[in-house]
Amino acid sequence: MNQVDYLRISLVDRCNFRCQYCMPEGADLTYALQQNVLTQDELLLLLQDVFIPAGFTRFRLTGGEPLIRPGVVDIVRAIAQFPETQDLSMTTNAFLLAEMAKDLYNAGLRRINISLDSLQPEVFDAIIGHHGRSRWQQVWDGIQEAYRVGFNPLKLNVVVIPGVNDQEVLDLAALSLDREWHVRFIEFMPIGNDYLFSDRGWVSSEDLRQRIRDRWGLTDGQVRGNGPADVFKIPGAKGTLGFISQMSECFCDRCNRMRLSADGWLRPCLLNETGQLDLRTALRSGVLLHELRQQVRELLMLKPEINYKERDSGTTGTYSRTMSQIGG
Repeated sequence: MNQVDYLRISLVDRCNFRCQYCMPEGADLTYALQQNVLTQDELLLLLQDVFIPAGFTRFRLTGGEPLIRPGVVDIVRAIAQFPETQDLSMTTNAFLLAEMAKDLYNAGLRRINISLDSLQPEVFDAIIGHHGRSRWQQVWDGIQEAYRVGFNPLKLNVVVIPGVNDQEVLDLAALSLDREWHVRFIEFMPIGNDYLFSDRGWVSSEDLRQRIRDRWGLTDGQVRGNGPADVFKIPGAKGTLGFISQMSECFCDRCNRMRLSADGWLRPCLLNETGQLDLRTALRSGVLLHELRQQVRELLMLKPEINYKERDSGTTGTYSRTMSQIGG
């Protein structure tokens, strides 16, 4: 088991998109009340006095959509200024990124992951659940602006949905040829979208890799990455291709992260609710910070059993919440 030093921080559970795999039609979307969302001061206090002393040095800001969180640039600046912060990144849908990219970069953000599930505006809009004027161009403009201001390399996340966007895999992979962009293909997984999953299933990473090999070839040896992705390159390409294979290739033994939801729940595993801690209630109830640190350290000790042994034995309980509500 890798050292657990990476915290995914959901700044908000709401989003300005409604993607099929994240916030599916018919899902019970019960958002956190505003008064139950961690304030900026509470979040920074937990980071400085609980998580960093417990060994966390790498942070990713997620949502929902983090760019709709008021004060997001100030939050980025504060986390970037912690001397212990070794890495700070963000996952966004890029709809608001064109106008915010420069401020985020100047605040200290250096790595960004952008969801881009299709290069075809009509397919893109169907995936994000949008009707009316297409949002694809504004997202594409946000990607271009982020690259222009200095986010390089820049990562593009693609959730591959059978019968929806899997025919675009080669076109999306080609984005890595002449740009230092890292395209990451993510296996479609059942998180609050069971009806979609049962109808469509999923396309394995090896299937995708074989399509790319047949077109361009692909590096035989894997390029080492920092997260769960297995990273490859098309020969001669400037960027890379990553494959996150949570359905076909269990990587629980490599997991190095925990997740903090917008309303203050700390969870050790994306697919298992065992051991979760309600830090917001504890903090507001006056529990001392050193006691919270101890609780987090104890949960860290239990993480291998929670996210690996229980899953291996088939006893893992999946989330009833959507990906947006969990924090991605």
